[in-house]
Amino acid sequence: MFVFSEAAESRIEKILAKYPFKKSAMLPLLTLAQEQEGYVTPEAMIEIGKRLGASPAYVESVCTFYTMYFTKPVGKYVIKFCINISCHLNGCDNLMDYTTNKLGIQVGETTADKKFTILREECLAACSEAPVMQVNNKYYVALTPEKVDQVLAALK
Repeated sequence: MFVFSEAAESRIEKILAKYPFKKSAMLPLLTLAQEQEGYVTPEAMIEIGKRLGASPAYVESVCTFYTMYFTKPVGKYVIKFCINISCHLNGCDNLMDYTTNKLGIQVGETTADKKFTILREECLAACSEAPVMQVNNKYYVALTPEKVDQVLAALK
């Protein structure tokens, strides 16, 4: 059973008051659940569905559509490499391989210390500065192996 924290409950009341159609609050509630647990658990999807009048399957379909939501635990730092054409042509595959080798994990995995998760992202919308990676909500552009090293060193 999933229980929102007291702080989240007060936010939920305010969120629901903004939307005349309950299901419109789906993304904010998914965000609250993820902020609380680090990812959106199946139990959280059930609870969100109850509150919004939606089936757990519908909640899951929304949750898994968006790449900003995680359905399993991730590291403290989620590193997303853009793999779209601009980044691909500018060496993102090599940088992703460089980073996975440096951290000792594969794409989609999390380091043993739960610090880093590496993911592919279809587009990070920074094509003019490719190759690009995003760590949590911060962008790093015009990447080189040296820049990757600097970012990782700063996060350790």
